[in-house]
Amino acid sequence: MTANGNAKDELDTFHVLTALLLTPGQFPSVLGDDYPEACAALGLEPWSDGYGLLFGQDSTGARWTVVSDDAALIGCAIAAWDCGMPYELSAPDRTVVDTVAGWPLSLTVATPGLPEPHDPRSAPGGMLLTAPDPKAWGPAQRRMAADDVAKQWLAWRDQVGLHASFDGTGAKPPAHIQRVLDEAMGYTSDPPPAGRVRSAPAPDGARIVRADGPGWSLAANTDDIALLLLDEKPHEVLPLGRGPSLPGLLRALDEMARASA
Repeated sequence: MTANGNAKDELDTFHVLTALLLTPGQFPSVLGDDYPEACAALGLEPWSDGYGLLFGQDSTGARWTVVSDDAALIGCAIAAWDCGMPYELSAPDRTVVDTVAGWPLSLTVATPGLPEPHDPRSAPGGMLLTAPDPKAWGPAQRRMAADDVAKQWLAWRDQVGLHASFDGTGAKPPAHIQRVLDEAMGYTSDPPPAGRVRSAPAPDGARIVRADGPGWSLAANTDDIALLLLDEKPHEVLPLGRGPSLPGLLRALDEMARASA
């Protein structure tokens, strides 16, 4: 596959390593709290049909992110890989809308026969994507940690056990937890930008709800508790018990996310 635009001289041959979707319902949280913010991080318009992001290397081993406007094609490839099936992914040039230097995520794979992945010698437009420092803590790391909690819900739930920092059955929750609850509840009456709340299937008919807001992230099972991550609490996962109000909030967030997906 060859690239177009400003990167064509740099990117002669592109070896795809992996790919992700950038759509209103599914996007790399490292890029932003919601779909429009994630698109803005790449200089893209928040097109309703979304994009596919291809991460790979050129013939020198340099890292590049290729953006395709054929999200359906990229989705098919990802589905095949998830099922353990081979799929040779190469987005046609006509679908490539941008090529950005670097990767926004840290990948542990590389192309056989090429040098170790490294930043290109020049970044078109001055934009270079880099993965967040895993040892630091900020919005990107907090969102990525919440994504991991959502994907590994049972493992994280086992670590939490039956304890919850606030069970919703009496005492007023701490101020930082109450703020999250208030802002999340506000989403149900004043819908946020697309992708700010997302939902995915979970075992036994439940749903995993993911929501982000200023300084906070939430991952929850609609039949269970919620787990919160805050900018002011680095690397901590705060459990929130169901109580009388959480079940209704999670149902409302799930319904809103599915209606807007």
